[in-house]
Amino acid sequence: MSRKAINRIKVVLVEKNLSSKWLAEQLGKNEATISRWCTNDVQPTLNTLASIAELLGVQITDLINNEQK
Repeated sequence: MSRKAINRIKVVLVEKNLSSKWLAEQLGKNEATISRWCTNDVQPTLNTLASIAELLGVQITDLINNEQK
């Protein structure tokens, strides 16, 4: 069974040339947590997603995969 990519955190980090380690440091989170978000194993809360968007200088909608399937 394939897992649907709900968030685009990993994609936006790559586009901004930033690492998941950097994001973990900025948010005060464990790198493993960021990794699980980037692989879509788990999802961050909406408040956390808003913080990520602010840190990356993007809209929160840029972090959400809006492809319909």
